[in-house]
Amino acid sequence: MQKIQSWQMQEISSPMLLTDIAVPELTDGEALVRVSGCGVCHTDLGFFYDGVRTSKALPLVLGHEISGVVVDAAGADHWAGKAVIIPAVLPCGQCELCRRGRGTICRNQKMPGNHIDGGFASHIVVPTKYLCPVDVADENDAFGTSGVTLQELSVIADAVTTPYQAILNSGLTAGDLALFIGVGGIGGFGVQIAKAMGANVVAIDIDDQRLKNIEGYGADVTFNATGMDPKGLRKEVRDFVAANSISSFEWKIFETSGTPAGQELAFSLLTFGATLSIVGFTMKSIQIRMSNLMAFDARALGNWGCHPQYYPPVLELVRTGQIKLGPFVQTFPMSEINTVFERAHRHEIDKRPILVPDFD
Repeated sequence: MQKIQSWQMQEISSPMLLTDIAVPELTDGEALVRVSGCGVCHTDLGFFYDGVRTSKALPLVLGHEISGVVVDAAGADHWAGKAVIIPAVLPCGQCELCRRGRGTICRNQKMPGNHIDGGFASHIVVPTKYLCPVDVADENDAFGTSGVTLQELSVIADAVTTPYQAILNSGLTAGDLALFIGVGGIGGFGVQIAKAMGANVVAIDIDDQRLKNIEGYGADVTFNATGMDPKGLRKEVRDFVAANSISSFEWKIFETSGTPAGQELAFSLLTFGATLSIVGFTMKSIQIRMSNLMAFDARALGNWGCHPQYYPPVLELVRTGQIKLGPFVQTFPMSEINTVFERAHRHEIDKRPILVPDFD
């Protein structure tokens, strides 16, 4: 193999170009993976449209939700031929933060499509250390009872594992109230995970179709926040809590919309002992009264990706059907990347887009 074919971002908002990249010589601890599928994330759109800075200078191949098959692995022949998911956050495993169990914020991490070339390509070179093996016979084989293929499993690398990490960090336990503001890609999977953990789940969005989609997949009640006063919505939530004998305290609130309006709404839902998890990303600012955290003895947490150690239990939830991927993802040929980005940016695709390589 002489080259990697890729769709390369040259500059902000300019069409990505089909480009050949020479295959580098692998060093010990590196693998060459043939890409099966790569999801399109809100973060990719931020890099492409909003000027969010990437760690590696442009030109750059975007894409960090990647599944594929290992073609070659220097010094680790046992990886060859294995189906894998490539974690979106690849820590070094040796620095102070990694030693403290904070690998997701490792300052030496390699995030595909940010620190290194990503998955909108035929192949990608990544460290083997944290590859997550997937038990499928081939790329078209269904995974467990889930019915999804290796291509579709690519979204586990961010859209599914990121809310899983946020839910773990929040300390959510069975019987808790979990509120998700924004139930698109990450929020929708978060609803399913929280329900699998035994929570009472409230889904909030401004899109009726998204709310309808999630009704049968873990949401106990849904609210369309369009035009609603935050106090009115808070009352609706409290009425649901009272009607179902759920605690009025220590709610777990997950802001997964990545919008200023969603962040303001999430903050307005704080109650005594609540945990507010910021999972969605926006470059825009909001104005809030921080003293609410003090008055409620509440806490606010950030969340960057998911540590690779949690990929296997997430895969098990998918394999056993506790998390459904199929109804929430849609595949497209990778050659349609520029059109898919435009449609995703205009909110014209209501499922998580996955680009599948179709190079000559």
